[in-house]
Amino acid sequence: MSGKKQIFEQQSSTRKLRPPAYRLTLTMIVRNEEKRYLANMLDRTLPFIDSAVILDDASTDRTVELCRDKLAEIPHRIISYPESGFKHEHELRKQQWNESIQHGGAWILNLDADELIEASFGNTLEDVLRQQFIDLFCFRLYDMWDERHYRDDEYWYAHRIYRPFLVRYRKQSAFTWPQMNQHCGRFPIEIESLPFALHPARIQHYGWASLHDRIQKVERYYRLDPEARYGDQGQYDSILEEHPSLKPWME
Repeated sequence: MSGKKQIFEQQSSTRKLRPPAYRLTLTMIVRNEEKRYLANMLDRTLPFIDSAVILDDASTDRTVELCRDKLAEIPHRIISYPESGFKHEHELRKQQWNESIQHGGAWILNLDADELIEASFGNTLEDVLRQQFIDLFCFRLYDMWDERHYRDDEYWYAHRIYRPFLVRYRKQSAFTWPQMNQHCGRFPIEIESLPFALHPARIQHYGWASLHDRIQKVERYYRLDPEARYGDQGQYDSILEEHPSLKPWME
């Protein structure tokens, strides 16, 4: 990742934080999220977290300013890059992980700016953070195709699988990622060996919820992964289907 990065940091907090051994850090990679779901995402997540580490992937809007405003009550660190690094996602994810573990939180919650975790997450959060047996929690992710429906078919079934979103950092020393420019995963490979549990709270992913976003993603995948080396060609081709199989989101 070339160019001179800008760093915005706030170390103090106006809010009472958990003891260091139980603190929860939110980490995100963002790019031009100002007019999308970022504000709602941070409003939903802020009550749960003690700090935040944000990597801004060369936004050209007010994404950074919005993050600073929303996170004003807690310690946070925002690293803003002048050039996008997402074409080499594994390098960007590695940088995100390194910044997050250096920030000092015991637990790391890795979400995207268009992902909303259910409010019920807070009902069990203190028990999750303070127990000493499980270091990795996995959640179901629902790909919302509009505000009230998620997609469910042979290519779109993320909600049937539990995926890692919350991990405890126990000062492990070695971390590696698949050398994939797209779809490399949020966390290092080493977390797969941690004791894990399945969490009942669901995550709504709104990255596909508008036709405009779907068109942009198709264009990005075909540009960055034209031979589907890192993804599924069938899934890429299905993104703009006119009548996909949708199911209603039930609260």
